[in-house]
Amino acid sequence: MNDAGVEYCFMEVSSHGIHQKRTEGLVFEGAIFTNLSHDHLDYHKTFAEYRDTKKILFDNLSKKAFALTNIDDKNGLVMLQNTKAKKYTYALKNYADYRAQILENQFDGQLLKIDDNELWTKLIGHFNAYNILSIYAAADLLGLEKLETLRLLSELENVDGRFQYHISKNKITAIVDYAHTPDALKNVLETINTLRTGNENVITVVGCGGDRDRSKRPVMGNIASEMSNKAIFTSDNPRTESPSAIISEMESGVEPQNTKKILSIENREQAIKTACQLADANDIILIAGKGHETYQETNGNRIDFDDFRIVKEVLQALDK
Repeated sequence: MNDAGVEYCFMEVSSHGIHQKRTEGLVFEGAIFTNLSHDHLDYHKTFAEYRDTKKILFDNLSKKAFALTNIDDKNGLVMLQNTKAKKYTYALKNYADYRAQILENQFDGQLLKIDDNELWTKLIGHFNAYNILSIYAAADLLGLEKLETLRLLSELENVDGRFQYHISKNKITAIVDYAHTPDALKNVLETINTLRTGNENVITVVGCGGDRDRSKRPVMGNIASEMSNKAIFTSDNPRTESPSAIISEMESGVEPQNTKKILSIENREQAIKTACQLADANDIILIAGKGHETYQETNGNRIDFDDFRIVKEVLQALDK
């Protein structure tokens, strides 16, 4: 990248990468903390260990660097505790150096107010409002012109598998999202419930990956069943685990009052078809967990599997 004349490189610094010292040869001009949620506990064992590993990135910043953190997250200020970098904050709810306000939220986008300027973006939901605000703040700290940054932000398109949606002729909305952690699933369902009128049903199709953190399975089962009118538990990437065993662990998190709201269908394609058949006009189907992935992995074998393509084909068949 340096040989090609690249001036800026933005990279995700994962907790695995930090722990395995894969970023030790890099000097960062700045670091951005977005949020911390239940993830990677198969690797780090405890949430505190996961958080403290993330914090190492900020601890190692130089005095010349900036540390930008989301103070609406309870771990936001923790990241700044020992850093030598210049400290900056952003938020939607609290007073901060950079603040944004959501003025409108719709299926095709949202209207934000940042620094007394209004910005329409096609990226919807609170989580995207935070992401956009962090980009704006980082661009400002790097000396870029504010209005030009807002103009470029307004041109951003959704990427595949991140709140990617299709509306059928029968007015059924299908949403495919990568949400594969409890926090991400809760965020996307909160976004859907903010946008809906309340007269339609939300049907969620979700599974959990095999050979990964097992503790999140009952939590995700609880969230899906609590925040949806109907939840269908199915396979994600089972890998070397039994799909039925994974689903059973998800079911264990469902509270008694929600047990009648769940179905368990191991075959993911059949689960998606069932969701489509259960949906009426104006209903919303969320297919969570795999997002942009175009494969399913079972016992070392990968088969072609694209949630968005499948749900679109099923709904088109039902439209006829």
